[in-house]
Amino acid sequence: GHLVSGHVDGVAVVIEMTPENGSTRWRFELPVALAKFVAPKGSIAINGVSLTVNEVDGVCFGVNIIPHTTQHTNFATLAVGDAVNIEIDMLARYVARLREFA
Repeated sequence: GHLVSGHVDGVAVVIEMTPENGSTRWRFELPVALAKFVAPKGSIAINGVSLTVNEVDGVCFGVNIIPHTTQHTNFATLAVGDAVNIEIDMLARYVARLREFA
């Protein structure tokens, strides 16, 4: 997990779901303003679920979700095109803020 506050930072859209080695690779498109806070191997909360980012490509990012997580969260009801709540990692937020004054 990671540090989250429960405050939604924005909304992303599900753009792809692909089976991958016993899990599912989910890809999302973020608002441009949030993209700078998302990094490979960093953390993100999607609809309140804390996940590790596997890849980032511009304003898009991907995570892998195991079947247990899918079955026990609201991911089981999501489809391509659905909007999801995004909360960026608090550490990423503070690092970005500090860099503005460096």
